[in-house]
Amino acid sequence: MTAHTDIDIRIEGKAGRITLTRPKALNALTYEMCRAIDRALKSWAGDPTVALVIIDAAGDKAFCAGGDIAEMYATGKAGDFDYGRRFWRDEYRMNARLAEYPKPVLAFMQGFTMGGGVGLAGHVSHRIVGDSSKVSMPECTIGFVPDVGGSFLLARAPGRLGEYLGLTAARMLGADAIHAGFADHFIPESQWPGLIGQLCDSGSPDGVLQAAKTPPASELADLQPRIDALFSAQDLTSLRNALAADDSAFARDVETALARAAPLSAATTIEMIQRLRGPSLTIRRALELEYRVAHRIMEQGDFLEGIRAAIIDKDRDPKWRFADSAVPAVAVSALLRPLGRDTLDFREDSMQIAFIGLGNMGAPMAANLAAAGHDVTGFDTAGTSADGVTMAASAKEAVKDADVVITMLPNGGILRAVADDIIPAMAAGAVLLDCSTVDVASARAVADQAAQAGLGALDAPVSGGIGGAQAGTLTFMVGGSPDAFEKARPLFDIMGQKAVHCGPSGNGQAAKICNNMILGATMIVTCEAFSLADKLGLSREAMFDVVSTSSGYSWSMNAYCPAPGVGPTSPADNGYTPGFAADLMLKDLRLAQQAAESVDADTPIGEAATELYRRFVEEEDGAGRDFSAMLPRFETRGRS
Repeated sequence: MTAHTDIDIRIEGKAGRITLTRPKALNALTYEMCRAIDRALKSWAGDPTVALVIIDAAGDKAFCAGGDIAEMYATGKAGDFDYGRRFWRDEYRMNARLAEYPKPVLAFMQGFTMGGGVGLAGHVSHRIVGDSSKVSMPECTIGFVPDVGGSFLLARAPGRLGEYLGLTAARMLGADAIHAGFADHFIPESQWPGLIGQLCDSGSPDGVLQAAKTPPASELADLQPRIDALFSAQDLTSLRNALAADDSAFARDVETALARAAPLSAATTIEMIQRLRGPSLTIRRALELEYRVAHRIMEQGDFLEGIRAAIIDKDRDPKWRFADSAVPAVAVSALLRPLGRDTLDFREDSMQIAFIGLGNMGAPMAANLAAAGHDVTGFDTAGTSADGVTMAASAKEAVKDADVVITMLPNGGILRAVADDIIPAMAAGAVLLDCSTVDVASARAVADQAAQAGLGALDAPVSGGIGGAQAGTLTFMVGGSPDAFEKARPLFDIMGQKAVHCGPSGNGQAAKICNNMILGATMIVTCEAFSLADKLGLSREAMFDVVSTSSGYSWSMNAYCPAPGVGPTSPADNGYTPGFAADLMLKDLRLAQQAAESVDADTPIGEAATELYRRFVEEEDGAGRDFSAMLPRFETRGRS
C-alpha cells in the first residue's frame, strides 16, 4: 500500500503488514508514520481480504524507541504548541484504534520498545516479546508523563508496579513485560520470520499460541513485594519519605532512578495512575487524561527542558521545576484539569443535558459538561447560573428533550418534590441522574417512579468536594441499571476521575454514607491523635512523618491533614475554610445512622461520631467551618 524510507505498509497473503523501517533512528515514530498507520488500519478494517494485521520493525536494536520529538522541540521553542498537540491528538486516536480494532493485531517487539512503541504494540490483541525485548516508559525523565495509553497499562499492572515503572523508567525484559501486563507471549526471535510467514498464509493468529514458550523467570515478579511496599505512598512526598526510611540497596537504586525524573512529571504520573486504577478504566479514558497533560506540557511543564537536556544539548543536566521543593498539588491539578472544547474527542455524540441545582457543586459540574461540548440547559430556584449553560425558566422547561437530567439537591424531600415535577416532562428513554446525597429510601422511591415512567434512573452521590467539582476529579458512587450507567458513563468521565457502579438503585447512596461514616470517624481520631501528640511533647511534623508512612496511614492524615503547615495543603492551611463543611459531614453521618436504624445495624462508632459533630456544629463553633476543624476543638479541651 505504502512504502518509503520510514515505514513499509502492504498486504501479504491474508495479512496487513506494517513494518517500521528507521533502524538507525531506533524506529522512532514520526507524525507522518502515525498518520500512515492510522490510514492503513481504517482501510483494512472493512477489507475482507485482510484477516489480521502484523506490526514489526527492521533491525535488531529496537521495535520502536518512542516518538520523534525533535520537531516538537523546535516548534515548541518557537512558541508553536499546535504541532505537538496535533501530533499527540492523532497519535492517541491511532492508539485507541489499535486497542479497539475489530481484527487480530499482532506486534513483534524486539529490542527497545519505549514510549510511542508501547502505544503501538501495548494495546493490540497479540503482544509478542522475545530474547532481546526491553520495554519501558521513560517519559518522566524528559519532563513528560507516560502517554500513548501507557497510563492505561500502568494502572492495570499488578500491585504497585504501575507507579514503579512509570516513575523509574525501569526496563522490563520479555518475562517482566508479560508479568506487568505489557505483553502476552514469549517466542524466541529466531522463530519470528517463519511464524510471520505462517500468519500471512493462514490469516489466523492461532500459530502464536502454538509457538509460545514459557518465558524465563521474571526478576520484576521477584521484586514486586518490595515494590508494593515502597510505592503504596499516595503522593511523591510520601514516596520520598518511604524511600528515605528504607535502608535497603533496592531503595537507594529507586531513589537514584527517581532523581532522574522531573518532579512535576513524577507527581502527575502518580495522580494519573491513582485516578485511572479501578473498574471504570478504559483506554479512551486514559488517553483523554493523558492528552490533558500533553496539551499543556510545553507551557506548564518541563517537556521542552527535558528534551533540551536529553537530545539537543545532551548535557543530561535538566533544570526541573520544583527540583528543590515539594510539588504543589495545584501544579498537578493544573495539568489535569478538563480541557473543555479542546478535549481529546472520544466521547459519544454530544448529548442534550438538563442540570437542576446549580449551587457550589452543581455549577462547576454543569460548566465542565458544557465546556466538553455538550448542550447543557440549567435551572436553579436561587437563580444561579454556570458558564456555558443555557438557563431555563423552570425545571420542566429545562428537562424537555434532554437525554440525561442531572440533579444536585440538598436533601431527599426536595429530590422527591423535584422528581414529581420533572419526571412527567422528561422524554421517553431519558436518564435521571441524581448526584445529591440523600437517604437511601428517597433514592429508591425516585428510581421506582422513574422506571414506571419508562425512564432510566441512577443515584450517584459524589466525593471530592467543591475543588473536585471544579477540577473534574469527583468520584461517583452509582446505583441503578447497567444500561443507564453506560449511557451516563461519558458524562462521569468529564465530571470526575472515577465512577463505580455499586449495584441496583439506592446502592450509590449506601456506598456514600458508609464511606463518609468512615471518613467522619477517621477525621475525629486523627484530630484527637494530634491533640494528644501536642500534649505529649511530640512535634506535629514528626507525628505526620511517622503516621503518614506507617500503619496509622489514612486519607484524613495524608491527603487532608487537619494540622496547618503539615503535609499537603488542606483547608487547615486556610483557616479551616470549608473544603467539606462540618455541617455536611453531620448531614451524612445522620443519613448513615438513619440507614443503620432502618436495617438494624449496630454502628456505635458511627453513632458517637454523629453526636460529636452534632455538638460541634449546633452547640460550638463548627457551623460554616471545615470538618477537620475538630482539631482546634480538641486542642482547647481536657479529658472531662
